[in-house]
Formats: sequence, structure tokens, C-alpha cells
Amino acid sequence: MATVTEAPPTPAPVAPERKPPRGRGRWTPYLLLLPGLLWLVVFFALPVIYQASTSVQTGSLEEGYEVTWHFATYWDALSEYWPQFVRSVLYAASATVLCLLLGYPLAYLIAFRAGRWRNLIMILVIAPFFTSFLIRTLAWKTILADGGPVVGALDALHVLDVTAFLGWTAGDRVLATPLAVVCGLTYNFLPFMILPLYTSLERIDPRLHEAAGDLYAKPSTTFRKVTFPLSMPGVVSGTLLTFIPASGDYINADLLGSTDTRMVGNVIQSQFLRILDYPTAAALSFILMAAILAVVTVYIRKSGTEDLV
Repeated sequence: MATVTEAPPTPAPVAPERKPPRGRGRWTPYLLLLPGLLWLVVFFALPVIYQASTSVQTGSLEEGYEVTWHFATYWDALSEYWPQFVRSVLYAASATVLCLLLGYPLAYLIAFRAGRWRNLIMILVIAPFFTSFLIRTLAWKTILADGGPVVGALDALHVLDVTAFLGWTAGDRVLATPLAVVCGLTYNFLPFMILPLYTSLERIDPRLHEAAGDLYAKPSTTFRKVTFPLSMPGVVSGTLLTFIPASGDYINADLLGSTDTRMVGNVIQSQFLRILDYPTAAALSFILMAAILAVVTVYIRKSGTEDLV
């Protein structure tokens, strides 16, 4: 019997090793990043450096300012305006909590229950962005006007009695009180809470809810064990996007509040544009920035997630 010997298979050709690009191709990614880096340097880094130098200057607008490394300006500004700092944190935290309580159910509805109405509800959420921030805030002066339907309903429900006891309103008046400022902050920054929450909730695989139901988990247990933990990136992002701008806001406190509800943003604006005390204004800005950075750092670490939306 003859034995047929098969020829060994021909080895596949090996692709030549690609060498890293040389010449201009190697610098293409850096050239693409250059416009963004220049933008950050010119419109962020340089102004911050300039404000840092301004905060340690002494002098006056008539005589001119000179860098004398006068760090006592920071202590003087903090010791004089610490009530405004505390008030800013309190108002911003209150508005953030209200935005979370109002925004989470709405984001949950859009993500899981809206159906064909999802796009319409999303348009209604972002509709306030179609008008000016100033106009939206001025509208609340009409909504919360004395003798208006909102104030009348709150008075009939005895809500104003509770808020007056807490010091958030003055009798049956809502305008020029802390409650009016918090309402304005909540309304203006609510979309910044809803959008990250919706994005985070939409990423949740519906099969996880089905699996929880197959394991006889109650809806409340499913929300507590599955939905809310998986939506934590949206919660963290939404609270940061609400708290950070709200703590430095001054328009709501200026239009809806009074001299007793001034926030640190109002003080900085006044120091820059009216009193013309530039070193104090710059020092207040840096103190506010440092305080927000410290709060955000602790909050992110305590939240247990760094996967922000």
C-alpha cells in the first residue's frame, strides 16, 4: 500500500512590524490639543494668576496697587464676611437637596415610564434654558408676590407658619426672605440635576430589574438595592453641578432677597464693581474657590464613586 505524504502547510505571511510615525504625524495629537490648551491658559490660568496677585496687593484705585504679599487680606475678608460664606453654603445645600428630591422622581419617570412622551418631557426640562437667567429669576418676583396665589396657598396650608418659625420667611411675606432665594436657586439649577440623573438611570440594564423581581424583591427593595446604587454617578454629578454654581450665585439673592440674605457672591460683586476694593474681592474669590474645592473633594470620596456621568 502506498503512503501519500502531505506537504507541510505554507506559513502565513507575517505582517511587517509597523514603526511609530515619524515627522509631522507624531505631533498631530498635540497639535489638535493645542487650541484647547491655549484657550484654558488664556481664559482660565492667566486670570486666576492675575487674581492671585491682586489678592496680595495693597494700595488704592487712585494711587495704584502694588504687590506687597499682604496675606492678611485673606484673614480680614474671612473674619468680616464669614456670615455670607455660611449663608451661601446653607442656601446652596438647601437648593441642592430640593433639586435632588424634585429631580430624581422626574428623571426616573423619563428613563423608565415616559414611553412616547419622553422627548416632550425632556424638552420641558430644558425649556428654561431658552430664556435668560435674569428673566427667569425676575419671573419669581411675580410668582412670590405678596397677596399672590402661591403665597395665599402657602398661608392657607399653614406652611408659612412653619417657615416663619424656622426663620425662612417673615410672617406672610415670602419675597426678600431666605425661602425666596432658595426657591430661585432651586428653579434655576434644577435642570442641571435632572439631566445627569436621567443619563445615569437610562444606562441601567432593565434586565437587572427583572432579575430582582424574579428573586421576589419588592419594588422598594429593588430601588434601594439596584436602582439607586447604580444611579449614584448621576446623583454625584447632579449635586455637584447644582451646588457649585449655586454657592457662588448672586443674582437670586440680589433680586429675590434683601440685605439680610446676601451671599458671598453679592459681596464679591459689590467689592469689584461698587466699593472697588480689588484685593478684598480677589481674596474672597479664592477663599470661596478653596472652600468649594474642599467640600467637593470630601463629598466625592464619601460618595464611594468616581465614575461621574
